Amino acid sequence: MNTPDTQAPDAIPAATVIIFRNGPDDGPPEILMTIRSREMVFAGGMAVFPGGRVDPADFELGAMMGGSLEPDEAAHQIAVVRETLEETGLVIGLSGDIDASKAQAARHFLQETGELAPVLDHFGWELDLDQLTPFARWYPKNERIPRVYDTRFYLANLGTGAVDIAADLSENTHLFWVSAKGALEAAEKGDIKVIFPTRRNLERLALFSTFEEAKAQAEAIPVRTITPFMEDLEGKTWLQIGEDLGYPVTGEPLDSVMRG
Repeated sequence: MNTPDTQAPDAIPAATVIIFRNGPDDGPPEILMTIRSREMVFAGGMAVFPGGRVDPADFELGAMMGGSLEPDEAAHQIAVVRETLEETGLVIGLSGDIDASKAQAARHFLQETGELAPVLDHFGWELDLDQLTPFARWYPKNERIPRVYDTRFYLANLGTGAVDIAADLSENTHLFWVSAKGALEAAEKGDIKVIFPTRRNLERLALFSTFEEAKAQAEAIPVRTITPFMEDLEGKTWLQIGEDLGYPVTGEPLDSVMRG
C-alpha cells in the first residue's frame, strides 16, 4: 500500500479525509467539506475536509492492530475514522451491522467516550481501513508558527448520495457537499475561504471525473511530505510546492495566499 514516510518530530500529527459521493445527474463527484468554527486556533472560519489531530488513544489502537499497516500509519487512519464519525455522523473505515440509526447512536457514544475502541466494542464493529486510500501529506513547516500540523490526507468513497450528515457545532459550523470545481469557484467568489493546501488539493481533485480516477492517481504517485517553500519569480515572492506530486498548480503569489 502507498503509505507516507515517518512523522515529523516537531509537528502535531493530524489526518483528514476527502469523502466522495456520486454527483447529481451523472455530473462530477461531490466531496464533503466543513466550515471550521471561527473560534478554532487553526484554520478558523475556513472550508476544510473533515479530520483533526491524532490522539494518544488512536496510537494505542493502531499499535494493537497488527496487519500490513505500520502502527503510526494505522493510527492516522483510525483518527480519520474517529474524526469523521464525530464531526459529521458518517461511518467510514468500519464494517459490521451499520445503519443510519446505529451510526447516530455511535456518534453520541463516541462524543461521550472520546475514543474509538469503546465504540467498536459496544457496537460489534471492526476497522476496515482498506476503505481509505492515502492521497497526500502536507507539513507546512514554519518557525514563526507556534502550532504546525503534519497532516496526512486520505480518500474514501460513499458512492450513493443518500446519506445524512450533521455538523458537530463545536469545531465545525456547517457541512456541505460540493464538486471540487464548485468549491474553487466558491472560493474565487469569496463565498468560502480556503488555505493554501486546501486550494492545491481542490485543484488536484478537480482533475478527476470519478472517485476511481482519483484513487488510481493516488495509488500511482507515492505519498511524499509536501513542505511549501518561498521562491522569488519576476519580482514577486511565490509560495511553491514540488512539480512531481500530482498537482496541476504548484504555487501562487505569497500576497494572495490565504492563511489559517
